[in-house]
Amino acid sequence: MKINRELIGQFYAGLDDRSRMTLDTAIEKVVEAKRKGGKVVVVTGSGPNIHEGVTTLVAELIEKGVVDGVTTSSAVINHEMGGTLDRVKMCPAAQFGLPEEKMPRGNVFEFTDMTDEQIDELGKEMILDRELLVKRKDAEGHFVIKAAANMAYPMGLRTEMLADEIHSVCRQTGLPFEVVAGWGCDPRTMLGAGARKGVPVLVTLPQLVGGGHVGLAVGDSIAIAERSRRISELLGASDVIIESAVALTQEIHDGPFETYTGHGIWSWWQHQPTYSLRDKTLIRFDLDENLRKAQDLQKQSAMIQEAINKGLPKTKLSKIPFRMEMSAFARHEGSLPVIGDIGMIWPIFALRVADALNIDLEYMSYKQETDDGKQMRQWIVDNIKPFDRKLMQERLAGFRH
Repeated sequence: MKINRELIGQFYAGLDDRSRMTLDTAIEKVVEAKRKGGKVVVVTGSGPNIHEGVTTLVAELIEKGVVDGVTTSSAVINHEMGGTLDRVKMCPAAQFGLPEEKMPRGNVFEFTDMTDEQIDELGKEMILDRELLVKRKDAEGHFVIKAAANMAYPMGLRTEMLADEIHSVCRQTGLPFEVVAGWGCDPRTMLGAGARKGVPVLVTLPQLVGGGHVGLAVGDSIAIAERSRRISELLGASDVIIESAVALTQEIHDGPFETYTGHGIWSWWQHQPTYSLRDKTLIRFDLDENLRKAQDLQKQSAMIQEAINKGLPKTKLSKIPFRMEMSAFARHEGSLPVIGDIGMIWPIFALRVADALNIDLEYMSYKQETDDGKQMRQWIVDNIKPFDRKLMQERLAGFRH
Protein backbone atom coordinates (compact mmCIF):
# COMPACT_ATOMS: atom_id res chain seq x y z
CA MET A 1 0.00 0.00 0.00
CA LYS A 2 1.38 3.39 -1.02
CA ILE A 3 1.74 6.17 1.56
CA ASN A 4 -0.49 9.15 0.80
CA ARG A 5 1.13 11.91 2.82
CA GLU A 6 -1.34 14.50 1.60
CA LEU A 7 -4.30 12.51 2.87
CA ILE A 8 -2.60 11.82 6.18
CA GLY A 9 -2.01 15.56 6.48
CA GLN A 10 -5.74 16.08 5.96
CA PHE A 11 -6.44 13.56 8.71
CA TYR A 12 -4.22 15.58 11.05
CA ALA A 13 -6.00 18.80 10.17
CA GLY A 14 -9.33 17.08 10.79
CA LEU A 15 -8.57 16.42 14.47
CA ASP A 16 -9.54 18.99 17.08
CA ASP A 17 -6.80 21.21 18.51
CA ARG A 18 -6.44 19.27 21.76
CA SER A 19 -6.23 15.92 20.00
CA ARG A 20 -3.53 17.25 17.66
CA MET A 21 -1.50 18.49 20.63
CA THR A 22 -1.97 15.26 22.55
CA LEU A 23 -1.12 13.14 19.50
CA ASP A 24 2.06 15.18 19.00
CA THR A 25 3.03 14.41 22.60
CA ALA A 26 2.16 10.73 22.19
CA ILE A 27 4.38 10.47 19.12
CA GLU A 28 7.24 12.16 20.97
CA LYS A 29 6.90 9.71 23.87
CA VAL A 30 7.03 6.69 21.57
CA VAL A 31 10.01 8.01 19.60
CA GLU A 32 11.84 8.85 22.80
CA ALA A 33 11.18 5.39 24.24
CA LYS A 34 12.35 3.59 21.08
CA ARG A 35 15.52 5.68 20.82
CA LYS A 36 16.37 4.67 24.38
CA GLY A 37 15.74 1.00 23.64
CA GLY A 38 12.39 0.99 25.40
CA LYS A 39 9.33 -1.08 24.59
CA VAL A 40 5.92 -0.19 23.18
CA VAL A 41 2.86 -2.41 23.70
CA VAL A 42 -0.44 -2.02 21.83
CA VAL A 43 -3.77 -2.95 23.44
CA THR A 44 -6.30 -3.41 20.62
CA GLY A 45 -10.00 -4.01 20.50
CA SER A 46 -11.65 -5.83 17.63
CA GLY A 47 -14.26 -4.32 15.24
CA PRO A 48 -12.87 -0.96 14.12
CA ASN A 49 -9.24 -2.07 14.40
CA ILE A 50 -9.88 -4.79 11.80
CA HIS A 51 -12.04 -2.69 9.46
CA GLU A 52 -9.78 0.37 9.50
CA GLY A 53 -6.71 -1.74 8.70
CA VAL A 54 -5.16 -0.96 12.10
CA THR A 55 -4.31 -4.55 13.02
CA THR A 56 -2.46 -4.89 9.71
CA LEU A 57 -0.63 -1.65 10.44
CA VAL A 58 0.31 -2.91 13.90
CA ALA A 59 1.68 -6.07 12.22
CA GLU A 60 3.84 -3.82 10.04
CA LEU A 61 5.05 -1.95 13.13
CA ILE A 62 5.92 -5.29 14.76
CA GLU A 63 7.91 -6.26 11.66
CA LYS A 64 9.74 -2.91 11.72
CA GLY A 65 10.58 -3.18 15.44
CA VAL A 66 8.35 -0.36 16.67
CA VAL A 67 5.78 -2.50 18.53
CA ASP A 68 7.14 -5.00 21.07
CA GLY A 69 3.94 -6.69 22.19
CA VAL A 70 0.18 -6.79 21.64
CA THR A 71 -2.88 -7.68 23.62
CA THR A 72 -6.11 -8.17 21.72
CA SER A 73 -9.43 -10.03 21.59
CA SER A 74 -10.30 -13.59 20.58
CA ALA A 75 -12.44 -12.08 17.80
CA VAL A 76 -9.30 -10.55 16.27
CA ILE A 77 -7.56 -13.93 16.52
CA ASN A 78 -10.50 -15.45 14.63
CA HIS A 79 -10.40 -12.79 11.91
CA GLU A 80 -6.61 -12.91 11.46
CA MET A 81 -6.76 -16.68 11.05
CA GLY A 82 -9.25 -16.06 8.24
CA GLY A 83 -7.06 -13.48 6.51
CA THR A 84 -8.28 -10.35 8.38
CA LEU A 85 -10.87 -9.21 5.81
CA ASP A 86 -12.61 -11.18 3.09
CA ARG A 87 -15.33 -10.73 0.48
CA VAL A 88 -18.57 -12.54 1.18
CA LYS A 89 -21.91 -12.99 -0.57
CA MET A 90 -24.83 -12.30 1.77
CA CYS A 91 -27.96 -14.20 0.71
CA PRO A 92 -31.51 -14.62 2.01
CA ALA A 93 -31.30 -17.99 3.79
CA ALA A 94 -34.80 -19.10 2.80
CA GLN A 95 -33.69 -19.95 -0.76
CA PHE A 96 -31.45 -22.70 0.64
CA GLY A 97 -34.11 -24.21 2.90
CA LEU A 98 -32.18 -23.27 6.05
CA PRO A 99 -34.24 -22.87 9.26
CA GLU A 100 -34.88 -19.18 9.99
CA GLU A 101 -34.79 -19.71 13.77
CA LYS A 102 -31.13 -20.77 13.48
CA MET A 103 -30.05 -17.94 11.18
CA PRO A 104 -28.62 -14.55 12.24
CA ARG A 105 -30.93 -11.55 12.45
CA GLY A 106 -32.35 -10.78 9.01
CA ASN A 107 -32.39 -14.47 8.01
CA VAL A 108 -29.10 -14.11 6.11
CA PHE A 109 -26.61 -16.81 5.13
CA GLU A 110 -23.14 -15.83 3.93
CA PHE A 111 -20.67 -17.45 1.54
CA THR A 112 -16.95 -16.73 1.32
CA ASP A 113 -16.11 -15.51 -2.18
CA MET A 114 -13.85 -18.32 -3.44
CA THR A 115 -12.85 -19.73 -6.80
CA ASP A 116 -13.60 -23.36 -7.71
CA GLU A 117 -9.87 -24.06 -7.46
CA GLN A 118 -9.73 -22.67 -3.91
CA ILE A 119 -12.77 -24.72 -2.93
CA ASP A 120 -11.20 -27.90 -4.37
CA GLU A 121 -8.04 -27.25 -2.38
CA LEU A 122 -10.06 -26.69 0.79
CA GLY A 123 -11.94 -29.94 0.06
CA LYS A 124 -8.70 -31.83 0.72
CA GLU A 125 -8.83 -30.56 4.30
CA MET A 126 -12.53 -30.71 5.26
CA ILE A 127 -15.83 -32.17 4.09
CA LEU A 128 -17.75 -29.57 2.09
CA ASP A 129 -21.41 -29.29 1.21
CA ARG A 130 -20.84 -29.19 -2.55
CA GLU A 131 -24.53 -28.90 -3.38
CA LEU A 132 -24.85 -25.79 -1.22
CA LEU A 133 -21.72 -24.30 -2.79
CA VAL A 134 -23.14 -24.83 -6.28
CA LYS A 135 -26.37 -23.08 -5.30
CA ARG A 136 -24.52 -20.02 -4.08
CA LYS A 137 -23.47 -19.02 -7.59
CA ASP A 138 -26.97 -18.29 -8.87
CA ALA A 139 -28.48 -17.36 -5.52
CA GLU A 140 -29.93 -13.93 -4.85
CA GLY A 141 -27.56 -11.82 -2.76
CA HIS A 142 -24.96 -9.07 -2.65
CA PHE A 143 -21.22 -8.88 -1.94
CA VAL A 144 -19.55 -7.02 0.93
CA ILE A 145 -16.09 -6.88 2.47
CA LYS A 146 -16.20 -7.75 6.15
CA ALA A 147 -14.15 -9.28 8.95
CA ALA A 148 -12.87 -12.67 7.81
CA ALA A 149 -13.58 -16.21 9.05
CA ASN A 150 -16.69 -15.22 10.89
CA MET A 151 -20.20 -16.06 9.63
CA ALA A 152 -19.46 -17.08 6.03
CA TYR A 153 -19.38 -20.66 4.70
CA PRO A 154 -17.02 -22.42 4.36
CA MET A 155 -14.20 -20.32 5.87
CA GLY A 156 -16.07 -19.49 9.06
CA LEU A 157 -16.66 -23.18 9.71
CA ARG A 158 -13.06 -24.00 8.81
CA THR A 159 -11.74 -21.60 11.45
CA GLU A 160 -14.04 -23.11 14.08
CA MET A 161 -12.69 -26.58 13.22
CA LEU A 162 -9.09 -25.37 13.21
CA ALA A 163 -9.59 -23.98 16.71
CA ASP A 164 -10.09 -27.49 18.06
CA GLU A 165 -6.99 -28.77 16.25
CA ILE A 166 -4.84 -25.88 17.49
CA HIS A 167 -6.15 -26.41 21.02
CA SER A 168 -4.96 -30.01 20.83
CA VAL A 169 -1.47 -28.80 19.87
CA CYS A 170 -1.55 -26.38 22.80
CA ARG A 171 -2.31 -29.25 25.16
CA GLN A 172 0.69 -31.15 23.79
CA THR A 173 3.14 -28.24 23.88
CA GLY A 174 1.93 -26.11 26.80
CA LEU A 175 1.86 -23.06 24.51
CA PRO A 176 -0.88 -20.42 24.33
CA PHE A 177 -3.32 -20.71 21.42
CA GLU A 178 -2.04 -17.41 20.01
CA VAL A 179 1.51 -18.74 19.62
CA VAL A 180 0.47 -21.90 17.77
CA ALA A 181 -2.02 -20.00 15.61
CA GLY A 182 0.72 -17.51 14.77
CA TRP A 183 2.78 -20.34 13.24
CA GLY A 184 0.24 -20.67 10.44
CA CYS A 185 -0.94 -17.08 10.08
CA ASP A 186 0.02 -14.68 7.31
CA PRO A 187 3.07 -12.59 8.35
CA ARG A 188 1.02 -9.44 7.67
CA THR A 189 -1.25 -10.26 10.60
CA MET A 190 -0.34 -9.42 14.19
CA LEU A 191 -0.29 -13.15 15.00
CA GLY A 192 1.95 -13.99 12.05
CA ALA A 193 4.28 -11.04 12.59
CA GLY A 194 4.50 -11.84 16.29
CA ALA A 195 5.44 -15.46 15.56
CA ARG A 196 8.11 -14.37 13.06
CA LYS A 197 9.66 -11.77 15.37
CA GLY A 198 9.19 -13.49 18.73
CA VAL A 199 6.83 -10.72 19.86
CA PRO A 200 4.05 -11.70 22.31
CA VAL A 201 0.48 -11.41 21.02
CA LEU A 202 -1.98 -12.37 23.75
CA VAL A 203 -5.73 -12.24 24.31
CA THR A 204 -6.71 -10.52 27.56
CA LEU A 205 -9.17 -12.02 30.03
CA PRO A 206 -12.00 -9.52 29.39
CA GLN A 207 -11.61 -10.14 25.65
CA LEU A 208 -11.79 -13.94 25.71
CA VAL A 209 -15.50 -13.91 24.87
CA GLY A 210 -15.94 -13.78 21.12
CA GLY A 211 -14.68 -15.58 18.06
CA GLY A 212 -16.87 -18.66 18.57
CA HIS A 213 -14.84 -21.81 19.21
CA VAL A 214 -11.66 -19.77 18.77
CA GLY A 215 -12.50 -17.85 21.95
CA LEU A 216 -13.19 -21.08 23.83
CA ALA A 217 -9.95 -22.65 22.59
CA VAL A 218 -7.93 -19.53 23.45
CA GLY A 219 -9.37 -19.55 26.96
CA ASP A 220 -8.76 -23.27 27.47
CA SER A 221 -5.25 -23.33 25.99
CA ILE A 222 -3.50 -22.08 29.14
CA ALA A 223 -4.68 -21.41 32.69
CA ILE A 224 -6.19 -18.03 33.54
CA ALA A 225 -3.46 -17.44 36.12
CA GLU A 226 -0.75 -18.10 33.55
CA ARG A 227 -2.44 -15.81 31.02
CA SER A 228 -2.64 -13.04 33.63
CA ARG A 229 1.00 -13.55 34.50
CA ARG A 230 2.14 -13.41 30.87
CA ILE A 231 0.18 -10.22 30.24
CA SER A 232 1.50 -8.59 33.41
CA GLU A 233 5.07 -9.39 32.36
CA LEU A 234 4.40 -7.93 28.91
CA LEU A 235 2.91 -4.71 30.26
CA GLY A 236 5.42 -4.49 33.09
CA ALA A 237 8.31 -4.49 30.60
CA SER A 238 6.72 -1.73 28.52
CA ASP A 239 7.51 1.98 28.61
CA VAL A 240 4.51 3.03 26.52
CA ILE A 241 1.07 1.39 26.30
CA ILE A 242 -1.19 2.37 23.39
CA GLU A 243 -4.88 1.50 23.71
CA SER A 244 -6.85 1.45 20.47
CA ALA A 245 -10.67 1.41 20.47
CA VAL A 246 -10.90 -1.17 23.24
CA ALA A 247 -13.25 -1.54 26.20
CA LEU A 248 -12.57 -2.72 29.76
CA THR A 249 -8.93 -1.70 29.69
CA GLN A 250 -8.78 -1.17 33.44
CA GLU A 251 -9.22 -4.91 33.81
CA ILE A 252 -6.45 -5.34 31.23
CA HIS A 253 -3.74 -3.00 32.39
CA ASP A 254 -4.17 -3.20 36.14
CA GLY A 255 -5.39 -6.76 36.70
CA PRO A 256 -4.25 -8.81 39.69
CA PHE A 257 -0.54 -7.90 39.57
CA GLU A 258 -0.45 -4.10 39.01
CA THR A 259 0.18 -2.01 42.13
CA TYR A 260 -0.29 1.66 41.12
CA THR A 261 -3.91 1.83 39.93
CA GLY A 262 -4.94 -1.78 40.30
CA HIS A 263 -5.35 -4.68 42.67
CA GLY A 264 -1.78 -5.90 42.95
CA ILE A 265 -1.21 -4.92 46.56
CA TRP A 266 -2.15 -8.35 47.87
CA SER A 267 -0.02 -10.14 45.28
CA TRP A 268 2.89 -8.00 46.52
CA TRP A 269 1.91 -8.70 50.11
CA GLN A 270 2.16 -12.41 49.43
CA HIS A 271 5.57 -11.99 47.75
CA GLN A 272 4.35 -12.63 44.21
CA PRO A 273 5.89 -10.75 41.25
CA THR A 274 4.07 -7.48 40.51
CA TYR A 275 4.52 -4.46 38.23
CA SER A 276 3.51 -0.81 38.30
CA LEU A 277 2.04 1.62 35.77
CA ARG A 278 3.82 4.42 37.63
CA ASP A 279 6.04 6.44 35.24
CA LYS A 280 4.70 4.68 32.15
CA THR A 281 3.00 6.53 29.29
CA LEU A 282 -0.60 5.42 28.76
CA ILE A 283 -1.96 6.54 25.36
CA ARG A 284 -5.55 5.98 24.25
CA PHE A 285 -6.99 6.41 20.75
CA ASP A 286 -10.76 6.61 21.23
CA LEU A 287 -13.91 8.33 19.95
CA ASP A 288 -15.41 8.83 23.41
CA GLU A 289 -15.12 12.48 24.46
CA ASN A 290 -16.08 11.48 28.03
CA LEU A 291 -12.65 9.90 28.45
CA ARG A 292 -11.06 13.34 28.13
CA LYS A 293 -13.75 14.94 30.29
CA ALA A 294 -12.99 12.46 33.07
CA GLN A 295 -9.31 13.36 32.89
CA ASP A 296 -10.16 17.09 32.94
CA LEU A 297 -12.28 16.61 36.07
CA GLN A 298 -9.42 14.82 37.78
CA LYS A 299 -6.85 17.47 36.82
CA GLN A 300 -9.09 20.40 37.79
CA SER A 301 -10.40 19.12 41.10
CA ALA A 302 -9.03 15.63 41.81
CA MET A 303 -12.70 14.59 41.61
CA ILE A 304 -12.12 11.00 40.51
CA GLN A 305 -9.54 10.26 43.20
CA GLU A 306 -11.72 12.01 45.78
CA ALA A 307 -14.67 9.82 44.83
CA ILE A 308 -12.51 6.72 45.28
CA ASN A 309 -11.15 7.93 48.62
CA LYS A 310 -14.68 8.56 49.90
CA GLY A 311 -16.20 5.45 48.34
CA LEU A 312 -18.60 7.54 46.26
CA PRO A 313 -20.07 6.51 42.85
CA LYS A 314 -17.96 8.16 40.15
CA THR A 315 -20.77 8.34 37.59
CA LYS A 316 -23.05 10.41 39.85
CA LEU A 317 -20.25 12.66 41.07
CA SER A 318 -18.79 13.36 37.62
CA LYS A 319 -22.17 13.71 35.84
CA ILE A 320 -20.85 11.74 32.83
CA PRO A 321 -21.35 8.12 31.71
CA PHE A 322 -18.40 6.56 33.49
CA ARG A 323 -16.74 3.62 31.79
CA MET A 324 -14.67 1.38 34.01
CA GLU A 325 -11.36 2.21 32.34
CA MET A 326 -11.80 5.96 32.89
CA SER A 327 -10.90 5.59 36.55
CA ALA A 328 -7.29 4.48 36.23
CA PHE A 329 -6.75 6.39 33.00
CA ALA A 330 -8.02 9.72 34.39
CA ARG A 331 -5.90 9.40 37.53
CA HIS A 332 -2.69 8.34 35.77
CA GLU A 333 -0.25 11.23 35.37
CA GLY A 334 1.14 9.82 32.13
CA SER A 335 -2.18 9.30 30.35
CA LEU A 336 -2.76 10.88 26.93
CA PRO A 337 -6.30 10.74 25.46
CA VAL A 338 -6.38 11.29 21.68
CA ILE A 339 -10.05 11.69 20.80
CA GLY A 340 -10.96 10.92 17.21
CA ASP A 341 -11.44 8.27 14.52
CA ILE A 342 -8.74 5.58 14.78
CA GLY A 343 -8.84 5.38 10.97
CA MET A 344 -7.38 8.90 11.00
CA ILE A 345 -5.20 8.75 14.12
CA TRP A 346 -3.21 5.57 13.39
CA PRO A 347 -1.81 6.58 9.97
CA ILE A 348 -0.69 9.94 11.39
CA PHE A 349 0.92 8.22 14.35
CA ALA A 350 2.61 5.46 12.35
CA LEU A 351 4.01 7.75 9.65
CA ARG A 352 5.35 10.34 12.07
CA VAL A 353 6.99 7.70 14.28
CA ALA A 354 8.48 5.92 11.25
CA ASP A 355 9.85 9.18 9.84
CA ALA A 356 11.45 10.09 13.17
CA LEU A 357 13.07 6.65 13.46
CA ASN A 358 14.13 6.51 9.77
CA ILE A 359 11.90 3.51 9.07
CA ASP A 360 10.35 2.84 5.67
CA LEU A 361 6.83 1.48 6.01
CA GLU A 362 5.59 -0.91 3.33
CA TYR A 363 1.95 -0.75 4.39
CA MET A 364 -0.30 2.08 5.56
CA SER A 365 -3.88 2.06 6.83
CA TYR A 366 -6.47 4.72 6.01
CA LYS A 367 -9.93 5.68 7.18
CA GLN A 368 -12.15 3.16 5.41
CA GLU A 369 -14.57 5.72 3.91
CA THR A 370 -11.81 7.35 1.82
CA ASP A 371 -10.75 6.13 -1.63
CA ASP A 372 -7.41 5.05 -0.16
CA GLY A 373 -9.26 3.26 2.63
CA LYS A 374 -11.38 1.34 0.14
CA GLN A 375 -8.24 0.37 -1.81
CA MET A 376 -6.58 -0.66 1.46
CA ARG A 377 -9.46 -2.97 2.37
CA GLN A 378 -9.40 -4.58 -1.08
CA TRP A 379 -5.61 -4.98 -0.78
CA ILE A 380 -6.10 -6.86 2.49
CA VAL A 381 -8.70 -9.14 0.86
CA ASP A 382 -6.38 -9.84 -2.09
CA ASN A 383 -3.08 -10.22 -0.24
CA ILE A 384 -3.48 -11.43 3.33
CA LYS A 385 -4.00 -15.18 3.18
CA PRO A 386 -5.98 -17.42 5.55
CA PHE A 387 -4.33 -19.68 8.08
CA ASP A 388 -1.92 -22.20 6.54
CA ARG A 389 -2.45 -25.54 8.27
CA LYS A 390 0.58 -27.19 6.66
CA LEU A 391 2.84 -24.38 7.84
CA MET A 392 1.61 -24.85 11.41
CA GLN A 393 2.31 -28.57 11.18
CA GLU A 394 5.85 -27.88 9.92
CA ARG A 395 6.51 -25.48 12.80
CA LEU A 396 5.12 -28.06 15.24
CA ALA A 397 7.47 -30.72 13.89
CA GLY A 398 10.39 -28.33 14.34
CA PHE A 399 9.26 -27.41 17.86
CA ARG A 400 9.21 -31.05 18.93
CA HIS A 401 12.76 -31.57 17.76
